[in-house]
Amino acid sequence: EAAPVEEAAPVEEAAPVEEAAPVEEAAPVEEAVPVAEAASPPAIIIEETTPIEKATPKTETETGDTIIFVEPTVAGPAVVPDEVKYLLIGAGTASVSAMRAILKAEPDAEILMVGAEPHGPYMRPPLSKELWFNEDKTESSQLIFNDWSGNKRSVFYPDKLGQLADLAPGVPALLKGVKVTKLDPTNQKVTLSTGEVVKYGKCLLAPGGEPKTMEALRPTQDNPCLLSRVHLFRNISQYQQLSSELNKEAKVLVIGGGFVGSELAYAMTRTGAAVYQSFPEAGNMGRVLPKYLSNWTTKQLETAGVHVRPETKVLSAECADNGVHVHLSTGEELTVDHILVAVGLEPSTELGDNAGLEVHKEMGGYVVNAELEARSNLFVAGDAACFYDPVLGRRRVEHHDHAVVSGKLAGQNMAGAAQPYHHQSMFWSDLGPHVGYEAIGLVDSTLPTVGIWAHKDKSQSEINTDPTEKEKYEQGIVFYMDQNKVVGVLTWNIFGKIPIARQVIASGEEQQDFGLLAKQFDIHTKH
Repeated sequence: EAAPVEEAAPVEEAAPVEEAAPVEEAAPVEEAVPVAEAASPPAIIIEETTPIEKATPKTETETGDTIIFVEPTVAGPAVVPDEVKYLLIGAGTASVSAMRAILKAEPDAEILMVGAEPHGPYMRPPLSKELWFNEDKTESSQLIFNDWSGNKRSVFYPDKLGQLADLAPGVPALLKGVKVTKLDPTNQKVTLSTGEVVKYGKCLLAPGGEPKTMEALRPTQDNPCLLSRVHLFRNISQYQQLSSELNKEAKVLVIGGGFVGSELAYAMTRTGAAVYQSFPEAGNMGRVLPKYLSNWTTKQLETAGVHVRPETKVLSAECADNGVHVHLSTGEELTVDHILVAVGLEPSTELGDNAGLEVHKEMGGYVVNAELEARSNLFVAGDAACFYDPVLGRRRVEHHDHAVVSGKLAGQNMAGAAQPYHHQSMFWSDLGPHVGYEAIGLVDSTLPTVGIWAHKDKSQSEINTDPTEKEKYEQGIVFYMDQNKVVGVLTWNIFGKIPIARQVIASGEEQQDFGLLAKQFDIHTKH
């Protein structure tokens, strides 16, 4: 399977740092060590007790010992600082990557990260991939998975993030369960959902996005069950809820045929549940893969046990005694226990509404310059950044590697690097043990492609100008073309060749001999 780029080093188990909730209760005093015995004066024993207005000595006991109750020192609640040098909005991969870059450039940096989720930063890809493949379900419940090299890892990043009270130079802190509700880039300050106002020196906007849903699946007074049976699969709590409820008796409908939808459809078969998948395209990942490969992939999912319904839309969903009754555009009706919606992501740009930030009308996301800066001292990274690619033009990317790389560059530039974004980020996907791919650049099924495939029973590659899904597409490479130039590369069951693909795209050269080009990717070697 493909390895994530620039992720945290494997760890046995990492847990998010729990943020201390502000309290007004007094902190208990340290327990005193009894004073050594002496003939005179009587021994004094200090006891812990609940706070009282003042110390109240008691009369001597029968043993002659005097007991004094001492009022504990009252500790105030952790206070949100009025100002921080570096403020990171969002507690995901992009913010973690930016934090690392800032600390590398400035080890004593003061960094405050603000995240809406109750968890610390974590990786999202395993939620739709590796966690479902664990043989040991206890490990899945603990959010531990086996990575591509067989190492056990936690979905949580191992970076040390202190509580709010720990915030200090060189000690980043995480404020969990809190949103930024207002952004004022002119005065360089934000307002939190808890009411505090924080000024910043440099700020990163890395809010990610929210999964899209469908109007037909919104809960109503007549269909309240949709609230608990429709899942917008995006975070840990949704994974935990779904994994705890699925069993061999369950029926699941996955809506969406893209990366996440196809990954989830395959993953759900691991639970023993009956899995259905519907999408409007002609085949799985039909917007990315050339038609023949998309159709072949659909057949692989069907072989794995997924009941695929291509070129199909969900018209309505109604609560029933035995689940949710779903009406499809083909006239078919299904009754399922759960519906998983994976139809795309809407970048979170609501902070820009009153902040004077430009949001791209077609692509969505905040428009940033080459240094990922939206305004002076305000940077954007991850899903919400609409950036200019010097090779491929303006883009917005929703993949893990882009969050890693754009977050890193934003952090470097926040620390003064002033470097442009020119990295071609990659993405990867796995559809079970026999299908995995990596891709980079513009991989769009509307572009003309050249595919070169290796056959196990042939010593040479075969060039076919009229490919069909009847072939065995076990290992190969697909070049996406624009006027004889390669603008995208997809390696199918070939791993570790993205650096070569990145060079091919960056060269901008017109290509004539694709057989020679494919030799650089070593397509006949088993990967």
